[in-house]
Amino acid sequence: MTFLSPPETDPQSFTDAAAAVQRLQDLYREATGFLRTEFLNALTQGRPAGRVRAYYPEIRVTTTSYARTDSRLSFGHVAEPGTYATTVTRPDLYRNYLTQQLDILMRNHQVPVTIGVSSTPMPVHFAVAGDDGVTIPQDGALDFILRDVFDVPDLATTNDDIANGLPFRYPDGAAPLATFTAQRIDYSLARLSHYTATNPAHFQNFVLFTNYQFYVEEFEAHARHMLADPASGYTSFVGPGNIKITAPDAPLPTLAKMPQMPTYHLKRANGQGITLVNIGVGPSNAKTATDHIAVLRPHAWVMVGHCAGLRNSQALGDFVLGHAYLREDHVLDDDLPPWVPIPALAEIQVALEHAVEEVTALSGYELKRIMRTGTIASIDNRNWELSDPRGPVQRLSQSRAVALDMESATIAANGFRFRVPYGTLLCVSDKPLHGELKLPGMASDFYKTQVSRHLQIGIRAMELLRDMPLERMHSRKLRSFDETAFL
Repeated sequence: MTFLSPPETDPQSFTDAAAAVQRLQDLYREATGFLRTEFLNALTQGRPAGRVRAYYPEIRVTTTSYARTDSRLSFGHVAEPGTYATTVTRPDLYRNYLTQQLDILMRNHQVPVTIGVSSTPMPVHFAVAGDDGVTIPQDGALDFILRDVFDVPDLATTNDDIANGLPFRYPDGAAPLATFTAQRIDYSLARLSHYTATNPAHFQNFVLFTNYQFYVEEFEAHARHMLADPASGYTSFVGPGNIKITAPDAPLPTLAKMPQMPTYHLKRANGQGITLVNIGVGPSNAKTATDHIAVLRPHAWVMVGHCAGLRNSQALGDFVLGHAYLREDHVLDDDLPPWVPIPALAEIQVALEHAVEEVTALSGYELKRIMRTGTIASIDNRNWELSDPRGPVQRLSQSRAVALDMESATIAANGFRFRVPYGTLLCVSDKPLHGELKLPGMASDFYKTQVSRHLQIGIRAMELLRDMPLERMHSRKLRSFDETAFL
C-alpha cells in the first residue's frame, strides 16, 4: 500500500523544556497541516493516490537509575528505570502545562527528553477540528470510503486504561508518561466543545460545578463586578457560543439553543481564573463533564450545589462540607469499584472551611450553627424518597450520611480517578425525611437568600487554592505506587 505522509524527521533531544515544547508544536503543526491539505484536496480532486497518514508527536524519556527524587512531590518523577513516553496533541493549548511538567521531570532525573514522531496515527477529524471552515462529510457523501484513505478515531485506543490503573504499554513497550494519550485528549476536547458550547481553550484551572441555573446568574453578576475592578486580575468573561466580554456593562447574549451543560469562564492570566459548569441534574451528567474536563488537567474542581439535608438539626440554607461519600450513583462502578475509598483532601477541605468563615463571618464553634462536615450520599434515583424506607433510607442512616444529592460522589470519585483535587460544599435546600419538601414558594425564597452567599464561598475557596503552591495542592493521596510522572 502506498502511504502519503509528511517527510520523516529524526527525533531530537532537549534539556530545555521550552525548546522541547516548541519542537512539539512544530511537529504537530506539520502533521495537522499535511492532513488538512490532503483532505481539502480529496474533497475537490477526488480520492488520493494512496493512504494518507500523519502521526502525533511524542515525548520520550529514558532513566537508568533508581536515584531518589524529592519525596515531597507527588509528581514529576518515574518510579523505576525504563523508557517512558506519551503522545501529544494541541501543544499550543497545553504549552504551559507541558513546559512545567518537562522542566520538573528533567530536573528530578537529570536526563534529557526526546521529541519526535510517534507511531500513533492522527485521525483526520481531530486534525481539522480547529478549522471552522472544514467539516468531515457524513459517510457516503464522498466518492470514496473515508476510512479507506484517512485514519479515523479508534475507540480501541481511546480509553482510560492508564487512569484506571490497568496494564498499558505503547507498541514499542514504553510505559506511559501521562494519564491520557493524545487521541483520548482529542476526543474529550471535541466533546467539551459540543457539551459546553465553549472552546476548551477558555477553560480555567479552577472549576466549579453546580446543578442549578441560579448559580450561573450569580456568577455572571460576580464576573461583571470583577471586570469593573482593574485590581481584580480578571481579564474577561466568556459564555456559551464563545461570547466574550471585557467590560462590566457589555451585553452577553444568550444562545437560541443552549448546550447541555452551559459553561462560563471568568478568565485570568495563564488560566488562573474560574470556570463554572452547570451540569444539570444526575450522576450521568456529572461523569460526562468530569470525564472530559479531566484532560485539561485542572488544579481543582469543587461541587457547589443543592442537597437534601438528612438530619433534623439542619435548617434550610445550612452548608455541608463533604468529608466522605456514599456512592450509590453507580455510573463509575466499572472504572472505580465502590470498594475504593474516596478520601477527603485536606488542602481542599481547609480552603472551603476558611471560605465559609470569611463569607459568613463565623468561626470556630459558631460555624457549627450553619455547617456540618460529614458523609454525602449520591444516588441515581431522583425519587428515592418514594422507595421503601427499608431500602435507601435505612442505608443512609447506617452510613451516617448528613446530605444527599445526585452528583457530588461522582465528581469526587472522578477527581480521585483522574488525579484532580476535588471537594464538595453543598447547601441544604430541602429536608424530605422531616417534612420540609422543596415546594415552589419555599424554593424561590431559598434561592433568593442563599445562592449568592454559597457561590461567593465557592469562588473564595478557589482563590485561596490559587494562592497555594502547586506541589501542596496536588496531594499524594491521589497518586498510586506506580504512577505517571505528569500530573
